[in-house]
Formats: sequence, structure tokens, C-alpha cells
Amino acid sequence: MTSVPKAISTDAAHALSVVIPVYKGERSLPDLVNEIEPMTRTSATRGGLAYIVTEVILVHDNGPDSSDAIMRELQDAFPFISTIWLSRNYGQHAATLAGMSASRGEWIVTLDEDGQHDPAFIPDFLDTAIQDRASVVYAKPQNRAPHGRVRNAASRSAKRAVSAIVGGRASQEFQSFRLVRGDIGRQLAGFAKSGVYLDIALSWVTDRVSTTAVTLRDEGERSSGYSYTSLFAHFWRMVLSSGTRGLRLVSILGVTLAVVGVVIAIYLIIARLTGSVEVEGWTSLAVITLMCSGAILVSLGIIAEYIGVTLNVAMGRPLYLVVEDPERAMPLASEETIGQR
Repeated sequence: MTSVPKAISTDAAHALSVVIPVYKGERSLPDLVNEIEPMTRTSATRGGLAYIVTEVILVHDNGPDSSDAIMRELQDAFPFISTIWLSRNYGQHAATLAGMSASRGEWIVTLDEDGQHDPAFIPDFLDTAIQDRASVVYAKPQNRAPHGRVRNAASRSAKRAVSAIVGGRASQEFQSFRLVRGDIGRQLAGFAKSGVYLDIALSWVTDRVSTTAVTLRDEGERSSGYSYTSLFAHFWRMVLSSGTRGLRLVSILGVTLAVVGVVIAIYLIIARLTGSVEVEGWTSLAVITLMCSGAILVSLGIIAEYIGVTLNVAMGRPLYLVVEDPERAMPLASEETIGQR
């Protein structure tokens, strides 16, 4: 069994670890850390619970800006900051899991680095978790996300589609601004495999899920790191990691087309017997061929995706790889070794 770090104990206060995956946080990250800094001293929630942020874990996901330099400055300036360096860009969910794995708090808070998530709501998450006896608490935005209408509509549609595939309404509550029980988060990070969708994985291990109301802030000048292509890939990974329900859709599609084929066959037979068909129907044949061939290709594509996910796991492809700080790590070869060549 994987060993789990003991939760930090600070008197009777609930110890919180804040995990922030960093991709393009050059401008927004310092302000975000300054907002969290007062919470590193014991405070009280609106419900009267004592809490303290014992650590803020910044996970560098190899973005295109100078976030790495900002992370080093923040680590030198604040004793509660620790940094994790990934070998390449693995994506938000992998980076978040890497941070959760290194956390030590009783609770883990995850939020984006772009300033959209207001740390002032963190105490409300804790109140909700204790009151509802929840293991996971998601943010429930009371305003529209600061994105375009098309993207917001696509996000809502994707979540509804996943809810229909996965079952239940859990996926409609998924948010990257969340509170997770520390022991659950760390153990989950220990067994999560390549291609995992964090929130789907959380649904595997707990059904004690709640939400708390928050107000999203504007992202400022920072543009989204997600294109429509990457958002679709994000959605598709969520479907694949939800289990085998996608394969069930293949079976349902086959049964549906079989029923449609029987109906069309009955219609054509009746039409032939009544003499209403004067010429052999190439149109109906073409329609049936297109429908069946399209269904076969879609089905093969879905099955191939599942095989690809399974192959990645079987080959041992890691979800992420943590390395030393590239700037402060030991060189690959010493000057003495180089001189001997």
C-alpha cells in the first residue's frame, strides 16, 4: 500500500494545501499568491472553523511564458511556497495531480493561476465540506465564465453530453476550483494512470460531493491556453476515462441501425409487392450503405481510442514526470569530466 504523508497539524485549525498548476502565470501569479498569503496565519471561516494555509504548491507545466522565473522569485520570497517542475507540458489535470501527490494538508484546494478563481472563497469551501460531510467540494459559479458565448455554450453542452454518457449529473458540477480531502487526493494521485481525467477519477473513489457558490473573476489580459481543438480533446479524454460506457454506445448504435435497417427493409418489401417501385432503388441502397459504413467507422474509432488508452497504461507511460528545477539542478556533466574528454 502506498504510504501517505501525515496531515500537518496546526493546533485545532484545519490545515489546507493549495495546489496551483502553472502554465501561463507570469502576470497573474504574484497577485494570486499575495491574496493567499494572509491565509497562512490561523483564521476563521464564516462558520467559525479555524483554518490555515500551510503550503502553496506551484506546479510548472512548461508554459510559453516566463512563469518559471516568477515561481523561483516567489519561492525565495515566501517560506510557504514550494515548487514542482514537470519534464514537459502534461496538461492541467496531470499537473494538479502532481501537486496533490506532494501535498501534506488535511485538505487540498486546487485553483487556476489566471486569477479567475478568487481565494477569498476558500473558507466557504471548508464550511461546506464540514457541514455536508463532503469529501469533494466544487465551485458553483453564480455568474458566467469570462469567456466567449460560443465557448461557454460548448462547455455546457460537453458537460451535458458527459452526464448522459457517464450517468447522473456529477460531471455538470466539475470545476478546477475545488476542495478535496487530503488523504483521498494523495492516494488518488498515487494510482492515477496516463490519460486520466481528475474529476472522473474522483468520482471513482467518493460519492460525497457538494458545491459552494462562488463568483468568477475576469482573466484580465491573459488569453485562454485552450483552443477549441484542445477543448474537444479535453472533453474526449473525459469520456474515455469515464469507463466502458463509450463502448456501450457502440452496441446501442449497432442495435439502432439494425432496427432502422429492418424498418427500411419492410418498407421496401411492401413497396415492391404493391408495385409502387418502378425502378430498382439505388437511392435507398446508397443511404443504407452510407449509414452502415459511417456507423462502422465511428465504432472502430471509439474502440481504437480505448485500445490506445489501454496501450499507454500497459507500456507504462507516466501521467507526469517530476524533475529538478532546470535552472538550479546539477549539470549533466561536471567541468572536470568535460576536460577529460
